[in-house]
Amino acid sequence: MSDRFAILLRHGAYQQKPGTPSALQPFGLTAGGKQQASAAGRELADLAKAQGWHLAPEIFCSRQQRAWQTATALAASLADATGQEFRITEDEALAERSVGALANLTIPEIEQVLEDDPRFKAPPENWKSDSHYKLPVQGAESLMEAGERVADFLKARLTELHGQTDANAQIFVGHGAALRHAAHHLGVLGFEDIRRFSMHHAKPVVLKLGHDETWLHHTGAWKERQLLESAID
Repeated sequence: MSDRFAILLRHGAYQQKPGTPSALQPFGLTAGGKQQASAAGRELADLAKAQGWHLAPEIFCSRQQRAWQTATALAASLADATGQEFRITEDEALAERSVGALANLTIPEIEQVLEDDPRFKAPPENWKSDSHYKLPVQGAESLMEAGERVADFLKARLTELHGQTDANAQIFVGHGAALRHAAHHLGVLGFEDIRRFSMHHAKPVVLKLGHDETWLHHTGAWKERQLLESAID
């Protein structure tokens, strides 16, 4: 079985509600984010040519507007650069870590809800970046659970890619924290590296699935986090 490639992109910059876990925020890209997404398509065209990849015509993205807009803009510029047509498929499996019933509340509002509800204990101080912590509300998941969900999706899609087309590279547009945790589940990132790294907006990180079914980092740079950078993405 030949090597296959998962091209991972975090969405472009978007109009985020401040002090709020990104999760299911419904807002779209900023003007700069749209430019980042278009530039990503041109970059991927050059990268695919240099690497000799055959890109799958289907681009997967999460259902959040920022991811869909990123996928749509990069697909248009990628088509212009390559002459190949692309289609967008949204899938909830690529969503960011869900905070469930507390979606789109600010961090102080979330903590106040937990304090006011006698059923719940106060969350740990670092709950936002604790990979194993899950808010005790309906629909919530931990970062590790979100990463496992995304990793399973990547594995399934690359398995289908091998069986259905002559393409060997698939584009996925999602969210930084879920994608990093997925990379950990796939054996690409060590656990300590999940917090040390982030992802640049609309810049590809490419994972290779080898013929021996081992996942490796192939190309594209992770973003080094600043020491005190908040991890709510």
